[in-house]
Amino acid sequence: MSTEKEKNRTSFRHQSGKSARNSTSLAKQKVKVSALFAAQTKMGAFSEITADGFVAFARNHIRQLKRVGKECTAERYETVLKSFMRFVGDDDLPFEAVDADLMVAYEIHLKARGICPNSSSYYMRGLRAIYNRAVEKGLTLQVYPFKHVYTGIDKTVKRAVSLQVIRRLRDMDLTTSPTMDFARDIFLFSFYTRGMSFIDMAYLRKSDLKYGVLTYRRQKTNRRLLVKWEPPMQAIVDKYDTAATPYLLPIIRHAEGDVRRQYKSAAHLVNDKLRQLGERLGLAIPLTSYVARHGWASIAQSKNVPLATISEAMGHDSEKTTQIYLTSLDTSSVDKANRRILEAL
Repeated sequence: MSTEKEKNRTSFRHQSGKSARNSTSLAKQKVKVSALFAAQTKMGAFSEITADGFVAFARNHIRQLKRVGKECTAERYETVLKSFMRFVGDDDLPFEAVDADLMVAYEIHLKARGICPNSSSYYMRGLRAIYNRAVEKGLTLQVYPFKHVYTGIDKTVKRAVSLQVIRRLRDMDLTTSPTMDFARDIFLFSFYTRGMSFIDMAYLRKSDLKYGVLTYRRQKTNRRLLVKWEPPMQAIVDKYDTAATPYLLPIIRHAEGDVRRQYKSAAHLVNDKLRQLGERLGLAIPLTSYVARHGWASIAQSKNVPLATISEAMGHDSEKTTQIYLTSLDTSSVDKANRRILEAL
């Protein structure tokens, strides 16, 4: 029994074996966890589970995040919570039940469903953030329930394309397909602006462009970035009529409507059309808006742009490998790097 328990405590990164063995381990863990809940509940260890449980706290925390405008974080936690509840069921959990055994069982459950280590880690990190918030509020003691599961990030295949691919995409005749043309323009605008993320492009306002400089804050890090305005950027903006909105690009078209829903709908449309364009180009990787970001960094590196400059250009001030280079960087080097890349097109 102790051997089985030790096996289940092995992190996701090092777990091995056939899916049948994983399913057996998962079944044993779920029986064990269910028995633990039943026994402790019978003894009166838990009270007011629905009112004071982990799930109720998580839902309340998500509502608070939405109230203060942190929609991205709230949506991430909603996704994480839905996955977790597919494993534990619809009933709330007492905080005391959120322990290392439960998290190991959940990790085995994710692996048995074919979830990759990075995705599993994504769920675990989200749950850990919610749990730690409850600890900060004094709702439960810190027992480190995530100590035996994988919460790192494995290196993945880079989603980058060459300058030749960017040229081919730019030069495609899409006059008969306005939606594909729009998706292509958004991709190129991201590339032209040093790999700006889709959500940052969506919320760009006309007032962000002044005196030949586009200024914005990354939604992900809240870091302020400045981009020198270049002719290819203006060419894309000039193609679309956005007179009725304060937004620079035609992603959010109705300022009075649900802007979040418009952003998500446009993101789905753009990535769907980009996928089709990538297939037309015969690319080995799916073409998405994020490929523009990876592509810019990869091409900049091939042009011998210093790593520190690339990091600054993309707003990677949290990357430990490049952080020491950022303090003395002049934004003019970033502008020059971007000009070199655009001229190469």
